[in-house]
Amino acid sequence: MIRISAAAGAVILAANSVLAGGIERTTQSIAPLFERGKYVEFSFASVKPSISGVEGGTADPSGDVVPSHSLFGVALKMPLTENIDAAFILDQPFGADITYPASAYYMAGSTATLNSTAYTGIVKYRFNKNFSAYAGLRAQTMSADITLPGTVIPPSGYTATGAQELGFGYLVGAAYERPEMALRVSLTYNSEISHDVATVEDIGFGPTSTTTDITTPQSLNLEFQTGLNKKTLLFGGVRWVEWSKFAISPPVYITNVGSPIVSYADDRITYSLGVGRRLNEHWSVAGSASYEETLGGVSSNLSPADGKATVGVGVTYTQDAMKITAGVSHTWIGDANTSGGGGAFTGTWTGNSATAFGMRIAFNF
Repeated sequence: MIRISAAAGAVILAANSVLAGGIERTTQSIAPLFERGKYVEFSFASVKPSISGVEGGTADPSGDVVPSHSLFGVALKMPLTENIDAAFILDQPFGADITYPASAYYMAGSTATLNSTAYTGIVKYRFNKNFSAYAGLRAQTMSADITLPGTVIPPSGYTATGAQELGFGYLVGAAYERPEMALRVSLTYNSEISHDVATVEDIGFGPTSTTTDITTPQSLNLEFQTGLNKKTLLFGGVRWVEWSKFAISPPVYITNVGSPIVSYADDRITYSLGVGRRLNEHWSVAGSASYEETLGGVSSNLSPADGKATVGVGVTYTQDAMKITAGVSHTWIGDANTSGGGGAFTGTWTGNSATAFGMRIAFNF
């Protein structure tokens, strides 16, 4: 029954991740692999950010630059033999959507989107009731486009459209479990995935067909849970992502501007911790918090944030083989400084936040 409380926590943590480091929107969790028996889940999250800044020297406001967006996911877990389980997970691990409204801010009129969908198949082998190992393959699609006006890339501005492209990666991991204590600790490595995106670029000299390499970063996930008593569960995790090696560098843009459209100076580590409590046969609740350090330096105008802190609450209703979980979280986004136009323009981003709502419907069958 403690697993019921963990479900509420999982939804909260998923909602928290939509504003994590870089362009990350999910934590690539493999938690469905550990559900009992045959299991299927459908999840949805809606995020409403409030992100704005001011131009240095003039105090011209940017306006709200990140629109609301939604995420969805599906997971299926099946036992194949007494010691072998398999799982399929569909999620949207990376994404970006930014639109600078009309204003006096130097980035006004700029837009950028990046979309991804990942399809992950995993097989787990149990050596005994305590130890297991697992591995899987991930197929990931990605597409992106950007528009920068002449105020950002003089004199004519810049546009690029990247067609959807498929890349492949893998994951490996191991877990230790003590079912009688509701204890589980898992460590998962996710490989980087390289995409050779067919791109059409135009920097004022007419469209040029090129190829842009976009490599999503490798990561490590440490996830844990343990029962404190028969009705209470402690859960959380630590996630490291190698953002320092990520960059989007279309060839024409690099030749004319000399630096990537988006890059990050540092890797990111996100910490999360929560507690779940079973109230009765049908209801359980959970609360959690997560933290990502503010590292300083200069952030991208297409990702004007530096660190975050989040709190959230969730509730799960269980009826026979069905579990319905809902959670809401609020994120305080770390203050950031941006620059552009060869350093001629700067931006200051403070007091930003986001609210997220997540829901999951799951069945054991």
